[in-house]
Amino acid sequence: MFNFDVMVDRHGSWCTQWDFVADRFGHADLLPFTISDMDFPTAPVVIDALQQRVNHGVFGYSRWQHTDFLSAISHWYQQRFQLTIDQGQIVYGPSVIYMVAQMIRHWSAPGDGVLIHTPAYDAFAKVITGNQREVISAPLHRQHATWHCDMAALEQLLASGKCKIMLLCSPHNPTGKVWQRDELEQMAELCQRHQVRVISDEIHMDMVMGQARHTPWQVVARDRWALFTSASKSFNIPALTGAYGFISDEGDRAHWFQTLKNADGLSSPAVMAVAAHIAAYRHGADWLDALRDYLQANLLYVADRLQQAFPVLNWQPPQATYLAWIDLTALAIDDLQLQQALIEEQKVAIMPGYTYGEAGRGFLRLNVGCPRSKLEDGMNRLIAGINRLR
Repeated sequence: MFNFDVMVDRHGSWCTQWDFVADRFGHADLLPFTISDMDFPTAPVVIDALQQRVNHGVFGYSRWQHTDFLSAISHWYQQRFQLTIDQGQIVYGPSVIYMVAQMIRHWSAPGDGVLIHTPAYDAFAKVITGNQREVISAPLHRQHATWHCDMAALEQLLASGKCKIMLLCSPHNPTGKVWQRDELEQMAELCQRHQVRVISDEIHMDMVMGQARHTPWQVVARDRWALFTSASKSFNIPALTGAYGFISDEGDRAHWFQTLKNADGLSSPAVMAVAAHIAAYRHGADWLDALRDYLQANLLYVADRLQQAFPVLNWQPPQATYLAWIDLTALAIDDLQLQQALIEEQKVAIMPGYTYGEAGRGFLRLNVGCPRSKLEDGMNRLIAGINRLR
């Protein structure tokens, strides 16, 4: 029903990945596999809904606290996760990271610690240090193809007295780990024991592959918590802005709305984002399932190419996300030299692992959210760049 093989020319559309690749990589003529958006048009049902809204022609101030939006979220959680949500807990914001920043400011003071599992999405460290808080790193450890959290080591960090918030990425970016329910339950119990509040970023919740299953934080949550997410990754609509989430405590929600409306003056949402979320969550499931199958096939293609070229890597696709987190440490290649070979010689842009902290050295993060023809070209260039250094 849906054709994901068509390559759309994104040049000249002001997109970060293609038009502004030189900002990060120094050259404009690169084939990019970088920032986590996709090269696919969004679902036809979303485009139709946006077109109807455009045809209306009036773009005045809007609201999100209405049945159309709230019931669409309820429908999605019921259908995808078999979870009945509390609509009274729903909040809205312009982006997940903005919402994370607001809760960090609300639940901690300058100098306090915020724990993240590393390697970590680079915006996490930026938003923590940008708000004068301290990053507390809880390293993930890989066993075969699975990433694990050392719960005893995690408890030591949570019990330090300095840690006020655990900022969870679920599923995890960049490793693609899907947290098991028992892991989430352990973390919830530890955070409650040591009076650490939890912010769960679940923007990749719909991009879980194969037999893995995502467990929303509210299933295991205790005490005061917040969960923030969006349809932006799932349906490739981040440029519309718009995110939503859940805040468990009534007082925290009251503070949220006071800050959003009065301190920051964000009382009217982007109406296109509201319309897109409603259409996606009500009518976009078939498109998303087809997309996820295509992305999983792309990840398997990456695994096959790497196995043929470098069997020692034994690389396995992630449980979630369309981001291939590739461990090259067995090849003993210098990160900077590899980036130079990829950029200068192969003319390809792939995110270096050190973007995601020291724990990411020796890795690459390759975005497979694209037609297979582009991915084939990118893998040819990546393999050639690695072989050039070997």
